Amino acid sequence: MNEKNPKFVGKPSWLKTALPSGAVYFNIKKDLRARRLSTVCEEAKCPNISECWATNTATFMLLGDTCTRACRFCHIKTAALPPHPDPDEARNVAESCLGMKLKYVVMTMVNRDDLADGGSAHIVEVVKKVQELNPNIVIELLMGDFQGDETAIAKVLGAKIQVFAHNVETVERLTPRVRDARAAYRQSLEVLARAKKLADYPLYTKSAVMLGLGETYEELVQTLRDLRANDVDIVTLGQYMRPTKKHLSVKEWVPPDVFTRLGEEAHALGFLGVASAPLVRSSYRAHDIYRLVSQLKQERSHVE
Repeated sequence: MNEKNPKFVGKPSWLKTALPSGAVYFNIKKDLRARRLSTVCEEAKCPNISECWATNTATFMLLGDTCTRACRFCHIKTAALPPHPDPDEARNVAESCLGMKLKYVVMTMVNRDDLADGGSAHIVEVVKKVQELNPNIVIELLMGDFQGDETAIAKVLGAKIQVFAHNVETVERLTPRVRDARAAYRQSLEVLARAKKLADYPLYTKSAVMLGLGETYEELVQTLRDLRANDVDIVTLGQYMRPTKKHLSVKEWVPPDVFTRLGEEAHALGFLGVASAPLVRSSYRAHDIYRLVSQLKQERSHVE
């Protein structure tokens, strides 16, 4: 992005995080293992796991821990035919939310191209059970693209979630190198646009972009424009960090001031919610952002 930036051998100081620790962290880990639940926090090696788990926040990963796709940035296991979804997952997730006293939950999924409906029926089952045991909970779903299947998207939205998220991950030019061949940039934009159009109730849409894969600043701004053109409300931007040597290498450690500038660009384009910093991930402080976005939306409706 900026050829004058120094190339670090290791991570720069602004990406240093403490090792996970504390009683709350280990209690959550123990509970998740007992319920056979997976979290993207662990599977994707999220750098914020200690901070989030210390505040009883976790992102549950539905449909197992094995994805049918092989994106070159992702640490989640892959297989053409993953194990059948756990029939107890809905109850286990719902009870875990209850035990953690969650007011807001983020649930993501592995792509399940092996299932006729992409796993949408299973997701709805989980959402409904979570809502049943946690009547006032706010639900954010970070979904795959369901291969653009409108029926699957509509089925998920029928569960009346509050936030529908789907990540474009990177700029259009780099998408073929970064993501699985079945995950197209324009298809992701269309999924986000369809979700907003299909919802017959107020719904926020959300997406995330990784930096440091070889994109230019201008391409990032264009990606923000593309997301807004498809009525996306919330965007998060964070630094890509290579999970293993088998994954894509980091082309650049993007400094914090660039994230600040991009955050300002996003606000200027009209996003209701923006999180832009090196350690930000798509579900980072999701509840805080949701509260701010809801408040801003309410204030704007009063003005109109």
